[in-house]
Amino acid sequence: MKRILSGVQPSGKPHLGNYLGAMKQHIEMQKNYEAYLFIADLHALTTVRDPEKMRAQTLDLAASYLALGLDPKKTAFFKQSSVPEHAELCWIFDAITMMPFLERAHAWKDAQAKGRKDATVGLFNYPILQAADILLYKPDIVPVGQDQKQHIEMSRDIAQNFNKLFGETFKIPAPLIEKEVAVVPGTDGQKMSKSYGNTIEIFAEESVLKKQVMGIKTDSTPLEDPKDPEKCLVFTFYKLLATPAQTKSLAKKYRKGGFGFGDAKKALLELILKHFEEPRKKYDKLTKDPKKIQKILEDGAKKAKKIAEKTLNEAKEKIGY
Repeated sequence: MKRILSGVQPSGKPHLGNYLGAMKQHIEMQKNYEAYLFIADLHALTTVRDPEKMRAQTLDLAASYLALGLDPKKTAFFKQSSVPEHAELCWIFDAITMMPFLERAHAWKDAQAKGRKDATVGLFNYPILQAADILLYKPDIVPVGQDQKQHIEMSRDIAQNFNKLFGETFKIPAPLIEKEVAVVPGTDGQKMSKSYGNTIEIFAEESVLKKQVMGIKTDSTPLEDPKDPEKCLVFTFYKLLATPAQTKSLAKKYRKGGFGFGDAKKALLELILKHFEEPRKKYDKLTKDPKKIQKILEDGAKKAKKIAEKTLNEAKEKIGY
């Protein structure tokens, strides 16, 4: 069975964009692959400096994945910081990687272009740690979004450089870029992002979720007038979760007239609550039992460490340690 690996930063409450863009795929892949999924809390330290926030967001992300169907018996699910081999291999790669190589990374170039004074060594070094994250587990496939393609290419370059210097050690991973992954807009029409404050959080309390849905941007077309569903942001969200029959039925109401955007938002809210009904129950139960979540992550780390330790020892022997 081929091995697959991915990592997710604990950056806040999961939203529809996270679910449709990555989480759903990660959970589906455990059916056909030997799966490893880590919470990238080492990477998160470049932006999260509040220990309580770090702990809370890590547990929340873990609870979200488990509630949505991640099976810890099928997927090694763990915290990156619980496997110190990530940081140690990162240093080995640091020692053989030239600075101009890192200076071409999109994240660093973007930070420089914006004149960011808070850009840290960690941000600069991000691709090296990501290479260590990946190469430790010798995965066949690494699923990523289009915006992460360069970092996978850099990981491949780092693996090839090490292999050339010290002998064949690391498998060259192949990126899996899902072409059909939905690009989910935010409630204001921009890309859905926590930093824009335009998200629809799938595990938010119902009152909060309702406020987010009712805040979706619409135009001023009168209630009685026919409307083009394809030009409506509410309909765009609805299509992402609805069956073809549900989508067709709602589109008919738009085109007939006498159906307002408020009605469409109520239909969307009802759909979201129905779609995530069981996961929301599981999430509420899990968040009341943090020790259970911690145990799952600890068990996952033990599985991951067996592979990571073996790979690191192989690399250390090759370099003469």
